[in-house]
Amino acid sequence: MALKIRLARGGRTKRPFYRIVVAESSAPRDGRFVERIGTYNPLMEDNKSTLNAERAQYWLSNGAVPTERVARLMIQHGVETKRGKVATGAGQ
Repeated sequence: MALKIRLARGGRTKRPFYRIVVAESSAPRDGRFVERIGTYNPLMEDNKSTLNAERAQYWLSNGAVPTERVARLMIQHGVETKRGKVATGAGQ
């Protein structure tokens, strides 16, 4: 089972809100996920995201690969991601 740490979209039209989730790479973007570990709101001025750093580190140690955007959010929260292990684009 290949796991990714990625964003799942919520909110209404033109008012996006994202959850940071751990999901199988074959699952739909807003579909089934294993665990929710944080949130991201691009419309807020300050404190755009929250993240459970302990759970993020746990999933990284178990082989989950963050997407580019989630990797940047993790770095902001002090969670180290392995270089070269960041998933890019769709289809991976």
